[in-house]
Amino acid sequence: MRPIQSLLASTALCAALLPALAIGQQSSSVETQAPNAPNQQPAFEGQTRAPQPPEAPQVETAAIAEDLPQLWSLEFLPDGRMLVSTKAGDIHIVTPDGEVGEPIAGLPEVDARGQGGLLDLALAPDFESSGRIFFSFSEPRDGGNGTSVASAVLSPDDANGGTLDGVTVIFQQMPAYNGDKHFGSRLVFAPDGALFVTVGERSDVETRNQAQDVSSGLGKVFRIDVDGAPLSDNPFTATENALPEIWSLGHRNMQAAALDGEGRLWTVEHGPMGGDELNRPEAGVNYGWPEVTYGLDYSGEPIGDGITALEGTTQPVYYWDPVIAPSGMALYEGSEFPEWQDAFLIGGLVSEGVVIVHLDGDQVVQEERVPLEARVRDVKVGPDGAVYAVTENPDAGTSSILRLSKASS
Repeated sequence: MRPIQSLLASTALCAALLPALAIGQQSSSVETQAPNAPNQQPAFEGQTRAPQPPEAPQVETAAIAEDLPQLWSLEFLPDGRMLVSTKAGDIHIVTPDGEVGEPIAGLPEVDARGQGGLLDLALAPDFESSGRIFFSFSEPRDGGNGTSVASAVLSPDDANGGTLDGVTVIFQQMPAYNGDKHFGSRLVFAPDGALFVTVGERSDVETRNQAQDVSSGLGKVFRIDVDGAPLSDNPFTATENALPEIWSLGHRNMQAAALDGEGRLWTVEHGPMGGDELNRPEAGVNYGWPEVTYGLDYSGEPIGDGITALEGTTQPVYYWDPVIAPSGMALYEGSEFPEWQDAFLIGGLVSEGVVIVHLDGDQVVQEERVPLEARVRDVKVGPDGAVYAVTENPDAGTSSILRLSKASS
């Protein structure tokens, strides 16, 4: 059975029959700014501007490492050290006390212009025995570039450096395009070993409509095996001219993804001027972009017909207007912050902090924020239960790793 928000989205009439939910009326929402699209109304109660929790934990912030090259992602190694990727194309090992190793050798060339670079990192499910890692990057190609996924064996040395052996590109988002925006991308392993890959639709008007085209790899979630092959139970394997790697479609630019406690994939994608979306991508489901979206184009004009619901597309579980500009996402499971147990932590580039969304079933019921006064590119839960946020200063080309812990009373 499809979730209630999917059913509500099947026709604009259903949304119109719901009580009008004036966005600005939820005074307890953490968001106090006016929406970019004030005439747009949520399709169901709680779809935006959820109330804050009655009590929130006090958070202490400490810098683990500062003045690093501009980072894009962080992944914890089993021994507690951190593996980080730099936008420019390097991988480093960072110790818990902030010591940064030399760049890992053996990485391929990346196209780091604009929003490109070395992007996400993921450890293979059998990493402890295989040493295999996966990474996504904007790959230079004939005709432009595109998001690709590679795997390699990490061979660290005693000085927190090392090499990547057997680097192999296992998957390429196609078609290539000569642009510098909306590469995505996050890598998430499912409990069954499948690898979810999120990408963008390359931003430009001439490419964005391909998010609706199952013969194109733009604006999709992919589901592949560790060798890059499509899974046989993917939804479009029997559809003529469709890419068999596609899991879901109609996405804009997904730079946040994580599993929930049931092992299901959730994503947060960048909307236009307003309209960041929290989704739970399901097999074969169309999430609407660019035919359906909340928010406006950067010109202030509507996107397309300016509609927020359309039969055949699914509503987001939650949306933000104004945007948070999501990047990085983790499910909180730990002892440091019991108030956040099973909540999603989302990095905010524009909101400059960590956004916490609490769910009841598949609906957001509360939202809170931890301001950090810095763009948050990635967020992870450490083995100690603390939250680790990767911040960035694009103008200076630098990053820091911050540790968020509970303030002592």
